[in-house]
Amino acid sequence: MLETTIAAIRPADEAAMAAARELHGRLTKPVGSLGALEELSVRLAGLAGACPPPLPEPAAVAIFAGDHGVHAQGVSPWPQEVTAQMIGNFLAGGAVVNAFARQAGASVTVVDVGVATPLPTDPAAAPAGSDPAALDPAVTGPAVLDPAVPRLVVAPVRRGTRDFTVTTALTRDEALAAVQTGIRIADELIDAGAGILLTGDMGIGNTTPAAALIAAFTGVDALDATGRGTGVDDPTYAHKVAVVRAALARHTPDPADPLGVLAAVGGLEHAALAGLILGAAARRTPVLLDGVIGVSAALAAAAFAPAAVCAMVAGHRSAEPGATVALRHLGLDPLIDLGLRLGEGTGALLALPVVTGAVRVLHEVATFDSAGVAEK
Repeated sequence: MLETTIAAIRPADEAAMAAARELHGRLTKPVGSLGALEELSVRLAGLAGACPPPLPEPAAVAIFAGDHGVHAQGVSPWPQEVTAQMIGNFLAGGAVVNAFARQAGASVTVVDVGVATPLPTDPAAAPAGSDPAALDPAVTGPAVLDPAVPRLVVAPVRRGTRDFTVTTALTRDEALAAVQTGIRIADELIDAGAGILLTGDMGIGNTTPAAALIAAFTGVDALDATGRGTGVDDPTYAHKVAVVRAALARHTPDPADPLGVLAAVGGLEHAALAGLILGAAARRTPVLLDGVIGVSAALAAAAFAPAAVCAMVAGHRSAEPGATVALRHLGLDPLIDLGLRLGEGTGALLALPVVTGAVRVLHEVATFDSAGVAEK
């Protein structure tokens, strides 16, 4: 599945991009007056191979959830059980991502790709009292893009990663399985009608593997890639940097081997998000990246297939320093910068109207000729 997905990813269509630039020159506005929105719409035309590109709707948020063995090293003050508890909150519609998704009219799909503790039972997905570990590992319900009803997919590769200060976080086979889960979810959501995918994540301690991935793929020092996550104090932050640095020294991951990097220091949600991005790129569907977890996964996707960057839109600049490092490496400029560091897909959802507006201009704004407006 991974090989065929990578083979389907193509560079941007230069003819469609040229047509979009030419159209912008004929619309009833000064050329360049919409700033970054104009180049964004050009990029999306190149991705779709059409001018104007399809409107990026409906939107589907995919929240991949997993736990991390490195949590045992004290890199987060939050107990690991919060990952499963927050999945319950997502399914009940009570999280920030749910509020923003309702505002944007976006569906929410929650994917357990490696949660360590038992999940709250989703009444829509399984009989009351059933063990989520016993559910069908592929899908716990059809993909339906319903903004009112969050969907649960139970697809654990394993119940949390191993502690990467001791051994690799995953085997190569486990990392591959997680990537392929992400590809499968991308296909399901696009087949259900999604016009744009948004990355989301949940996993206590997941900014630590994100920092390790960013350092591994970009070559920066652990200090430059590591942030405070949920807001750790100075001693914990210094320890977190040391943990990331030690893991990189232990495993010496090779950025030319993205599957190996994901196995050595990644998380199951990071690997699955990389697959989601690859799957969307293969289907010529844009992916709106959220915060540091999403952009760390995007680095892996770009290492698998450099042309996958054509499908990526940076939703926002996370307050985590590694996010800026990753975006610079990918050559992406974030659409908004609000100092966010929540994750879940929240920043991507806030940026979604910007993406839609950029494309809508090409669909709906009159040209000088059609409007009878004189040009300079």
